[in-house]
Amino acid sequence: MSSTKLKTANIVSLDATKLTGTMPAISGANLTGVSPFTVSASDPAVATNPSGGVGTLWMNSTSSETYVCTDATAGENVWTNVGEGSGDVWDWQGTQNGFNSGGTSGGVARTSIDKFAFASNVTASGHGNLSLGRSGVTGHSSYTNEHGYSAGGYIFAPAETANNTIDKFAFASNTTAADWNDLTVARYAPASIDSKTYGFQVGGNGNSNVVDKFSFATSAAATDHGDMSIASADAGGWSTPHYGYTAGGYNSSTSPTNQNHIQKFSTVSSSNSSLIATLTQPRNGPACSNSETHGYAAAGQGITGPNNSFTTSIDKFAFDSGSTSAGHGNLVVGFHPSGGYGASSTTHGFVCGGYVYPSQSPVTINKFAFASNTTAADHGDLVQARSGSAPHQQ
Repeated sequence: MSSTKLKTANIVSLDATKLTGTMPAISGANLTGVSPFTVSASDPAVATNPSGGVGTLWMNSTSSETYVCTDATAGENVWTNVGEGSGDVWDWQGTQNGFNSGGTSGGVARTSIDKFAFASNVTASGHGNLSLGRSGVTGHSSYTNEHGYSAGGYIFAPAETANNTIDKFAFASNTTAADWNDLTVARYAPASIDSKTYGFQVGGNGNSNVVDKFSFATSAAATDHGDMSIASADAGGWSTPHYGYTAGGYNSSTSPTNQNHIQKFSTVSSSNSSLIATLTQPRNGPACSNSETHGYAAAGQGITGPNNSFTTSIDKFAFDSGSTSAGHGNLVVGFHPSGGYGASSTTHGFVCGGYVYPSQSPVTINKFAFASNTTAADHGDLVQARSGSAPHQQ
């Protein structure tokens, strides 16, 4: 009986039910509709630019964590953890500790850095010192190189004057910070915002509208990144993967002088900010914390009234909606944070110290939940009372 060889050209289609038995190893080079998948001994980084764009999968073969690219922007990619673990690659929130650097107490500019655990309600511990004592200083946090940065502020001696110093200190070691680089102009009480690779200083004394940008990786002087729509000092600052947000603050040339504006600008490209929404009330010097989706502005000085008109309320606003903020509970006591030093974990906001009229600087650390609208709880104390200090999170 003769037989005929079946040639490739004769195969028009083949029902999947007819494929039985063991198939030999074949190349998947011609497969389509399959998302790219990378296996690596380490996590992806924001600078890991996937050729497959959004939907690219990445598995860490060391930790077994799995990530998917949910935003493919060159150099600023967002990798979201989709495994049983936690911690998206772009997360701005800390997971271990909060830090508080500099500030003033009793008319003395402080150099000390405090460290406290997010998980336990205990008194903070000392964590080294800044290179220079100053108040009205603002803080930045880099998760890429595990360091905190304290920028600007003003010194008391030999005379009160604004400062342009940027200090850098390690989260892992208790040592004196190093002078990292300088801002474009000396300033105090600006808003602080972070991307994965840069720190941004927004506004500050003298009704400044300047947005400065400095690198976490290289010790080059800061550069001008753009301008605010409305200039202010003592505004709050919040960070998302591609945008920075500021709200509240003080402008001596406007009426009322205390602000309620929420402004937004791109941290990916140089640009000016735009007005997108408002707080429920003006807040001069709100303390700032943020979840992945919302910004929280706590305390600060209201629209008018005597120096002791400090609110206990907390505002909450959605980053994407552009709508007016809503109330989100209250702090234990109302005060002026003087520059906005609130730290953020993945679940809670922390507000450290502050200023209560006429001269008191409390040591209290307030803690409030992002998920529920309730009064904050006491979460231990700083090593020493201080106001005008800088927040950081690890």
